[in-house]
Amino acid sequence: MLFTLKKLVTPFILPPGIFILFLLIIGLVSLKRRHFRLGLLNLLLGIALYALSVSLVANRLVQGLEADFSFEVPVTGDVIVVLGGGTIQGVPDLTGTATPTPIMMVRIVTAVRLYRQTGLPIIITGGRWSDADISEATVAARFMMDLGVPEAAIIKEEMARDTFENARFTAAICRQEGFTRPIVLTTAYHLKRVLIAFNSVGIPGIPFPANFFGNNHQSGRWHRLLPRASTLYLTTCALHEYIGIWYYQLMK
Repeated sequence: MLFTLKKLVTPFILPPGIFILFLLIIGLVSLKRRHFRLGLLNLLLGIALYALSVSLVANRLVQGLEADFSFEVPVTGDVIVVLGGGTIQGVPDLTGTATPTPIMMVRIVTAVRLYRQTGLPIIITGGRWSDADISEATVAARFMMDLGVPEAAIIKEEMARDTFENARFTAAICRQEGFTRPIVLTTAYHLKRVLIAFNSVGIPGIPFPANFFGNNHQSGRWHRLLPRASTLYLTTCALHEYIGIWYYQLMK
């Protein structure tokens, strides 16, 4: 009983739950004092923030992006392309400075596992935000080599700053090196937008998901309705993908 109570209360003590409660309370108080516009605005903001912060909504959004993809092994291709997923700059690491973000780390580990199955070379695409940063490709390459991938098997693309540039600069490397069937490896919810980008530069990619976030086995679980910061982040990532897909299609 105490454990369940803790699980129910904690999400409303931490952000975004505390802000949801604040908005709802302010909204109800404002309505009681006949400040209808202010009350409705706060209630709508609270409800919207709540909806974006629960896995019931996040799962639906993410599954819409991931539904077309699965792990198909063996996979046919002539090079593995790993898209950058961010780095944490300026922090110490076992073999250098800067580390991949958690989402990028999964891509790295999946790429290494796929390399061990196929022996294919790896292109890592990801640049830097400022001159003081270490490029995503350099950080990822260091981790891959630490995990046993030989340096000779890794090609670094260090100029790309977004998904479209990932595709454009990787396409140039593929043409230069004679690769025609790149296996594009990234987080599953990111694949739709990535494939549109690669198709637009004339290099159709073979999709390979690094990991999935949509959970098909959550029906009936009450914790799907609890707001969490991690779920809000996942919803934000999904919405970012939908907007990016719409933008790419608009620019065709």
